[in-house]
Amino acid sequence: MSMVKPLLLSSMTLACSMALSGCAVGPDFKSAVPAVQTPAQFARQDARADAPPLPSVDVRDAAFWREFGDDTLTTLVRQALGGNHDLGAALARLQAADAVLNEAQMDRYPTVTMNAGATQQKQSQDQLNPGQPRSTRSYNAGIAAQWEVDLFGGVRRAVEAQQAQRLATHADLAALQVVIAAQVADSYAQLRGTQLRLQIAQANARNQRDTLQLVERRLQAGMATDLDASRARALLLGSEARIPNLQAQAAVLQHRLAVLAGLPPGDLIDMLGSAQELPRLPAVPRADTPGELLRRRPDIAAAEARLHAATARVGVATADLFPRLSIGGLLGSFALGGNDLFKGSTTTSSVFLGVDWSFLDVGRVRARIAASEAGAAESLAQYQQSVLQALEETENALVRANRSREELQVLTSATQQRDKASKLAQRMYQGGTIGLYEVLDAQREQLAAQDASSQSQVEALRNSIAVYKALAGGWLAGGEMRGVGYSEG
Repeated sequence: MSMVKPLLLSSMTLACSMALSGCAVGPDFKSAVPAVQTPAQFARQDARADAPPLPSVDVRDAAFWREFGDDTLTTLVRQALGGNHDLGAALARLQAADAVLNEAQMDRYPTVTMNAGATQQKQSQDQLNPGQPRSTRSYNAGIAAQWEVDLFGGVRRAVEAQQAQRLATHADLAALQVVIAAQVADSYAQLRGTQLRLQIAQANARNQRDTLQLVERRLQAGMATDLDASRARALLLGSEARIPNLQAQAAVLQHRLAVLAGLPPGDLIDMLGSAQELPRLPAVPRADTPGELLRRRPDIAAAEARLHAATARVGVATADLFPRLSIGGLLGSFALGGNDLFKGSTTTSSVFLGVDWSFLDVGRVRARIAASEAGAAESLAQYQQSVLQALEETENALVRANRSREELQVLTSATQQRDKASKLAQRMYQGGTIGLYEVLDAQREQLAAQDASSQSQVEALRNSIAVYKALAGGWLAGGEMRGVGYSEG
């Protein structure tokens, strides 16, 4: 026993020294530099050169949902971020990744096990030696430790890969928060827009009903024809036909918002059933530079982290080319009486040094290395594609946001003129200076202009939401999502 402890201690010290002086095989990951030409600025940052400049805000300072000035929208986004079940599943995946990382980190340390037992044995009379008792009782207890010395960094690379995978899972959660918040805002804008279109259709139906009543009175007085009445009635029926479909669209959007918030589809009918004004159209966020965008977007961070993990797995596979050294020790006791355990004469001990020679199966090992290298190449291609998609999404969102605002300005002016023309036509018809056809035509154009203007307002809102989503700004409660800086390993 006096020789075992020094030997075990010296072996452990030697192994620690070897592990600390050893280097990890396989490629070292550095922050990804995509083989994609990144422009200095976005091509679609600004509107047309001849268009008036639009106000802008710094996306990093923007609390996304508050920029729209709608308390109901703010409530819905907060409810969704706290209650959405897809986010709950993503959070569970993050917790699982934490657990797997903790398990991987345990491989850095010795595995220690303990055992104890008691045995009662009764032998056949024919098996006994002279003077030996037929019944015996024995006791045993022991503690064992085993440690794989990470000479070539296989364990370190495995931990590094799992750390990167955990960061990817965290970034996935952040990216999903962006998506859920954007879906809530987009659905809410569509709902308020649909309710506005419903109000327009209902108001026009009332006006056209008044026109039909006027025509019917003039028909009775012999001042109008059956053709006039048929035309007025057809226009009214066309407006009324819009109403059920718009009501159905509004109901579907209410159901969508409830499910996004983690609620049954019918739970928000009372809250959202009454029409409200459209949310305020916010200023256009400044897009900064493409480089800053890539550092902020969580989906890019996730793709970079997966590339890091795949690179580290190349090192895990490469480590199998080298022998695995493990050391261990056992300290135990076997006694016929429980009180004699771990007394000098009942103590057993051992120390071992083992080498895993499976590295000699070079063909299989190199096949695994080739597979891991191909996996890293796939992750690099996916990262590069993520970068391009992020740039594309941002360019598209910027150009749509700017152009939709220009369209809205034009349609708003057109709607004002159509409203004015409809009122003038009504007065002129009552005065007998124009026929009914001109009145009905003016009302039809008025309805079309009002409907187009309301849809344009909704599109401008949705495109603003798309810009915030593309820039990943103002979404997360702890600040913006930064790029992943890797120094582990």
